[in-house]
Amino acid sequence: MTTTTLGGSAVRVTPLALGCAAIGNLYRAVTDEAALATVDAAWDAGVRTFDTAPHYGLGLSERRLGEALRGRPRDSYTVSTKVGRLLVPDTTAGPGDDLADGFAVPATHRRVWDFTADGVRRSLEESLDRLGLDRVDTVLLHDPDRHAEQALREAYPALERLRAEGVVGAVGVGMNQCALPARFLRETDIDVVLLAGRYTLLDQEGLAEVLPEAAARGRGVIIGGVFNSGLLTAPRPGATYDYAPAPRPVLDRALRLREVTARHGVPLRAAALHFPFGHRAVASVLTGARSPDEVRDTVGHLRRPVPDALWDDLRAEGLLGPGAPVPVDPPLEEPS
Repeated sequence: MTTTTLGGSAVRVTPLALGCAAIGNLYRAVTDEAALATVDAAWDAGVRTFDTAPHYGLGLSERRLGEALRGRPRDSYTVSTKVGRLLVPDTTAGPGDDLADGFAVPATHRRVWDFTADGVRRSLEESLDRLGLDRVDTVLLHDPDRHAEQALREAYPALERLRAEGVVGAVGVGMNQCALPARFLRETDIDVVLLAGRYTLLDQEGLAEVLPEAAARGRGVIIGGVFNSGLLTAPRPGATYDYAPAPRPVLDRALRLREVTARHGVPLRAAALHFPFGHRAVASVLTGARSPDEVRDTVGHLRRPVPDALWDDLRAEGLLGPGAPVPVDPPLEEPS
């Protein structure tokens, strides 16, 4: 796969990045063997960008990703992890699980929000230990929604120092809202925004401020949540949108989107994957997978052409705003 730099940094990312929450047992357990095979399949497909976080499975995702990458040339891939949640051993925990936070793992630790400078460094050191790496390429402030001022005053300057020291290559923020990432773009020198669920076929809120700000300032944007919690993979009653059952108007819109894409012989899933690449600020699309088959399915959809007429019909039916740019070519080349 080709690569693109993040903002003014030297960190390069592939168009498709593997999100590693699923191999941290998101919602249900994945075996060690399946997790390893998933990362191997992504590697075989040309993916060289991997995203994880301490939050994902109370460190399980980082440990599994590190194991899967062990032995591969370190300069041949990029890893991003996140700070803002420290993992503290829970000595009072019984045999319970972490499913209340979405992960099928034993509740051996509890998450403690910490956007102090010391918390940033501690979190990164612990992540490096779990990953088995001496450095990560990108560090993101993870969901600082309720800690905005501390994240701006304390956590971000700590990341800026780590970048200046060469400890990390790029810094940014990862969120599923637009207002605070836009503020970070205006007030700091971040390299990248990981924007989840806010620039999709269903929700183009990111087009109002985040994407134009990033483009104007030469910053990179990684788009996550392109399926809006699964609704754009199989829209039907009971499907989830933003981690909750989809409201009827949103479900109806997704069903209309599927009708249009089907007329062109394109799965809705494929159109959803392609759409973000139309914007020049988008450097990569991040998708999760828990099996090699899911990786291969995603790669196959990204390699198939999407006709211009599909985007034209979406606009004509009011399903795509007139200001939303659309991709011209498939983001992934056919294998040679």
